[in-house]
Amino acid sequence: MPGTFRNSELYGVGARGLQDAFDSRRIADVLGEFTVHGQLNGDDIELIQAQSTVWISTVDADGWPDVSYKGGGVGFVEVVSPSELRIPSYDGNGMMRTMGNIEDTGRVALLFVDTQRPWRMRVHGTARVSIESGDIARHHGAQAVIIITIGRVFPNCGRYIHQDDEISTYVPAVGHEPPIPDWKRVELLRAALPQADQDRLDAEDD
Repeated sequence: MPGTFRNSELYGVGARGLQDAFDSRRIADVLGEFTVHGQLNGDDIELIQAQSTVWISTVDADGWPDVSYKGGGVGFVEVVSPSELRIPSYDGNGMMRTMGNIEDTGRVALLFVDTQRPWRMRVHGTARVSIESGDIARHHGAQAVIIITIGRVFPNCGRYIHQDDEISTYVPAVGHEPPIPDWKRVELLRAALPQADQDRLDAEDD
């Protein structure tokens, strides 16, 4: 699908309208420019190889999105190259939703969550399903392998990721004012923040 992952298409009309409503268009543009990349870099690869889980989203033949949790041993998602990932598919319930959707539309999105940092990373791409013996043999116990060609990678702040059964301190609650995340203090990003965030930072820094 040529052109599917052009950076200009990162935000649709709906996202743009909401960005304007919440005064976040500036920061969205900056983050799009500086965090979105077309292949895995060293930090991305290190994160993937340290994970034992991944969430994979697919689109069925009717256009409905679906999402599935995949788990395995640490590093079970194979990084073949900066532009290719492989995910083994083990014995399941036989519904074949994820792989069936890939067969029908080929579109996937992956979410890796590093609870130790904490940090998140999203990967968009196109995929195919292989049941060839050579591909399956690379992954012990696999019935099939999902082969993903990467189109777009972008990290996400992990401030709402809970750790050690503790609710993140960034979650709003009655009587609790969440702290400002450190990334909003980065000089490159600060001037692009919504005005309300800039005002709060200015007040705290006085």
